[in-house]
Amino acid sequence: MMDIQKIIVVSPMIKELKAYIEHENLDKEIRYVTEDMLTEKELDWADAFCGFQIKKAADYSKVKWVHSLGAGVDGFLYNQNWNENVLLTRTVCSFGQRIGEYCLSYILRDSQNHQAFASQQEEKVWKEKTPVLLSEKTAVIYGTGEIGTKVAEILSGFGMKVYGISLSGKQKPGFEKVIAVDASFSILKEADYVINTLPLTDKTADLFNKELFNQTSNIGLINVGRGGSVVEEDLIRAMEMEQVRFAVLDVFQEEPLPTSHPFWEHPGITVTPHISAVTTAKEAVDCFVTTLDKVEKEQYLANEVDVRKGY
Repeated sequence: MMDIQKIIVVSPMIKELKAYIEHENLDKEIRYVTEDMLTEKELDWADAFCGFQIKKAADYSKVKWVHSLGAGVDGFLYNQNWNENVLLTRTVCSFGQRIGEYCLSYILRDSQNHQAFASQQEEKVWKEKTPVLLSEKTAVIYGTGEIGTKVAEILSGFGMKVYGISLSGKQKPGFEKVIAVDASFSILKEADYVINTLPLTDKTADLFNKELFNQTSNIGLINVGRGGSVVEEDLIRAMEMEQVRFAVLDVFQEEPLPTSHPFWEHPGITVTPHISAVTTAKEAVDCFVTTLDKVEKEQYLANEVDVRKGY
């Protein structure tokens, strides 16, 4: 049984988190700090760490349990050595619904010709262009976990044909078919939209590269997974070659995106500031408190991370 008595909460929104956590009346010692306030002394003191991935180096092997306030855990695991004796869990809440609605909004913007009609209005041009029904479109979703499956459910609810791509190729409900990453090129030629929901691991880093884009034609690319999965130079080249018609990017190799980056001014790229799956303070605390209870009772954790796989 894991005894958790001292918890360090690290987040830029510690005031909101503290208010919700104190409402739970947990019989624990809890310290709330921002990233710049975090020192090794806090980690020496704590049994558990709760927070978003942080940029500064931290020795998580000093605690028994790390809980990520976000869905992604690459900030804790990718290119880092992890002590497998330390439990790692992640937040599970409305991420799938939020990301699904995000993707749907940009797919509808495209199929309903929003940008074309906005341009015509500026020029006072009356020119008909018939919107395309979503039932005539095909989406290929990379990642068939909780988030990818929810996105598939939302899109297929509008009649879209949805294929899934996963590392294993294991079939899952909600997808027309699931294909292994190694065989994914066979389905890309059918895609109107390609959506990345994959975590960042050694196997998904730089996955969206020149070789992959050579299999596509005029697709809409939506990246809500991780920026490290896309080779940025290859994406720009693919857009020049009309392999990618437009790209909606919510995640980037470097965040915040530098002001000098070409993505900002590219006419075919939409930049959003990593907001497709924002964790609200209440959702974060609800998941944390539920997970804490299960950790102490040694109950099954659906949100436990397989640190060897990276997700």
